[in-house]
Amino acid sequence: MKARHIMGVALSTGVVHMAVAIGAGAQDTTAVDTVPAGFGTLRQDQIAIRLDTRTVQFRILPMSEATIILMAPDSYGPLHRLRQTRAAEIADAAGRMGVATPGVFLVTAFSVEDQAPFDPEQLTITSRNRFFRPMAILPLSPLWSQHRLTQRETATAIFVYEDGIDLFDALTVEYAGVVSHQWTQTLPLVERERARVTARAAQQRRP
Repeated sequence: MKARHIMGVALSTGVVHMAVAIGAGAQDTTAVDTVPAGFGTLRQDQIAIRLDTRTVQFRILPMSEATIILMAPDSYGPLHRLRQTRAAEIADAAGRMGVATPGVFLVTAFSVEDQAPFDPEQLTITSRNRFFRPMAILPLSPLWSQHRLTQRETATAIFVYEDGIDLFDALTVEYAGVVSHQWTQTLPLVERERARVTARAAQQRRP
């Protein structure tokens, strides 16, 4: 299925790396029974999945509320607020494909070589023996739509996938035959932080 490309508004570099949304009309299923906000300590680079090819490096950040809520407040707050500002676009993109609970990821592509071509539709995810190809891509910078980057150039976009990606289980990310198993290694850190956040919140609620 060809992804539906929807041109987003170009944002400043610092904001782009944190901008994302999950459709307001589509609940984030991985956020069910989530831990409270304000108690996380993780950084974005601790959660982001990296995938390096010969010409392009990708940084894939899961944007489920259940994962970003584990980040330190100075990361979680902006991510959460910016997610809300993009809610309508995510909901519209998912609704066009008949998906109620999309999986949403913030993807940054960084060029290693000059005029490096890349095909964003090849960035796929395998979760619980299911194969996911992006069903919608919402660029956050005009460079994304060119599918080509000059050396050391960066482009960022929101990737919307069909529902069913389980962030609390092992998954792989693949691009053009290169596979990253990094999330499998990151998952124990996420689980430990989730337990710690629950404990911190419980301790604060004690009289």
